[in-house]
Amino acid sequence: MSVDLQDGQYSPAARTRLRDEENIQLAPLQSSRDDAGAGENGSLSNEGVNEISEPQDEGEQRLTFFTVKLVTVAAISGLLFGYDTSAISGALVNIQDDLGALSDWQKEQITSSTTLGALIGGLGSGALSDYTGRKPLIGIASALFILGAVQQAWSGSVWSMCLGRLIVGLGVGQASCIVPLYIGELGPSRLRGRLVTVNCVMITLGQVIAYLIGMIYQYTPGGWRWMLGLGAIPAMIQLFSLAVLPESPRYLLLQSRRTEARAVLVKIYPYADDEQVDARLSLMMAGVRQSTVLAQSSTWLNRLRSLLNEGPNRRALVIGSGLQAFQQLTGINTALYYSATLFASLGFRNAIGVGCVVALANFAFTLVALRLVDSLGRRKTMLYSLSGMASGLILMAAFFHYLPTRGDSQPSTDSSSFAPGLIVAAMLIYVSFYAIGMGNIPWQQGELFRLDVRGLGTSICTATNWSCNLLVAATFLSLLRVATPSGAFILYAVICLVGWTFCLLLYPETSGLSLEEVYELFKDDFGVQQKSRSLP
Repeated sequence: MSVDLQDGQYSPAARTRLRDEENIQLAPLQSSRDDAGAGENGSLSNEGVNEISEPQDEGEQRLTFFTVKLVTVAAISGLLFGYDTSAISGALVNIQDDLGALSDWQKEQITSSTTLGALIGGLGSGALSDYTGRKPLIGIASALFILGAVQQAWSGSVWSMCLGRLIVGLGVGQASCIVPLYIGELGPSRLRGRLVTVNCVMITLGQVIAYLIGMIYQYTPGGWRWMLGLGAIPAMIQLFSLAVLPESPRYLLLQSRRTEARAVLVKIYPYADDEQVDARLSLMMAGVRQSTVLAQSSTWLNRLRSLLNEGPNRRALVIGSGLQAFQQLTGINTALYYSATLFASLGFRNAIGVGCVVALANFAFTLVALRLVDSLGRRKTMLYSLSGMASGLILMAAFFHYLPTRGDSQPSTDSSSFAPGLIVAAMLIYVSFYAIGMGNIPWQQGELFRLDVRGLGTSICTATNWSCNLLVAATFLSLLRVATPSGAFILYAVICLVGWTFCLLLYPETSGLSLEEVYELFKDDFGVQQKSRSLP
C-alpha cells in the first residue's frame, strides 16, 4: 500500500482553517520511517506525532439522507445478528417435536454453535478488512446468513442443526466486527456514537422480531423451521442493497484512492463547502500518515506486536477487550438465549410471549441509548449501566431464593406465588440498564485504535466477546443446576461490580472526539483524568 502525502494538493485556505480555527498542526510527516520518528522493530514512537483536532462546524455534521441510507443498509447485519441469536430461544421450546427430547447438554450445543461460529468469524474479519476493505466482508456475512438459515430450516438432526447454527454464527461474528467499524469510520465524530448505536438498535429489533415470529409459530407443527429459516429474507435484502454502500474513506486513503475518498466525504457532508471538505480530508490524511509508515513496512505479526508492546495500542486493546468481556460475563445470555426456557420452568403458559416483553424492553432502552451515548458520554453511561445491572441481578437472585420449590428442588408452578412475576420485573430492570450502556458501548471499539491496527484490534476485541459469550451460553443451564438460579445471578452481579470498577479506573471519555484524537488519549496513560472537549 502507498499513499500520496503531498500537502500541495490542498488549498492554503483549507490549511489555514485547520490551523487557526481548530489549532491543528499539519506539519508534513516524511514517508520514511526514520523521518517519521519510527522506533525499533518498525514501531512508531510518540515523538513527532502531531496533535490532531477535528473541525466542529455543527452545520456540516447534520444527519443526511445519504448517511441514513448507508447506516440502515449496513445495520441490517445487526438485525440479523439479533434475530438469529434470539430465534433459537423460541425454537428450543418446540424443536423437540421433530428432533426428539433434547437434554440440557444438547440444547447448549445447539445454542453455543452460533457462538463458536461467531468467535471464528470475528477473529479474523477485522484484520482481513485491512486488505479487502470493509464493504466486501459485509456482503460475505449476508451470504453466510442466507446459507445458515436454509441449513437450519432443513435440519433433521441435532448435528445438522449445529452445522446451520455454526454457519449463521460465522456471519454474526463477521458482521459484529465489521459493521460497527465501518459505520464508525464513515460517521461524523459528533454523531459517531449514535450511528454505531443504530446497529445495536437493529440488533434489539431483530430480537423482538424473533420473539414475535416465535409466538406466531410456537403451536404450528414444525414452526421452529419457519422461525429459523425466515432469517434468510433480510439477508437477501442486504445482499442486493450493497451497491448503495461506499467504501470507508480512511481505507480508500490507505489505498491511494484520494479522489474516491473525497467523493464519499462530499456525500457525507453535503452542507460543507470545498474548503471544509478539504480540511476533513487533510485531517484523515494526517491520521493515515501516522499509520502508513508502520503499515507499509510491517507484517501481520509486527502489527500484533505493535498492539501488545506499544503503550497507546496496548491500552486501547485492554479497554476494548475488557468491555467486550464484561458485556458477556455479566450474564446477558440468560435473558436473550434462554429466557423462554427459564420462563417455561417458572410456569408461564406463554413463555415466548414473556420473553418477547424482555426483548421489547431491550429494544426500548437501546433507543434511550441513542440519546445518551454522545450527550451523557460513554464513561458515565457505562457506570450507570453496570450499577443498574448489578441491582437487577441481585433482585433476581433474591426472588429466586424465595421461590417455592417442589420436592425435586425444581421451581414450583404454584399460581398463588408472586415470585415469578417479581423475577420477570427484576429481569426487566437488568435488561433495561444493560441496553442503555453495556449493550452498545463496547461495540464502539473501533474508535479506540490507530488506523494501522484498527482492523486487528477490533478482531481481537470481537473474539473476546464471543469467547466469553460461548462460555456463558455453554454453561448457563448447567450452572443453574449446580449453583441454583440464586447463586448464578449473584455470580453475575459480582462480575458487574468488577466491570464497574474497571470502567471507573481505566475507561476514558471518548465522546465528541475524532478517531484520530482518541488515540492521543492513550499516549501516556489510560487518559481517564484528561479533560476532553465539551460535548455537544
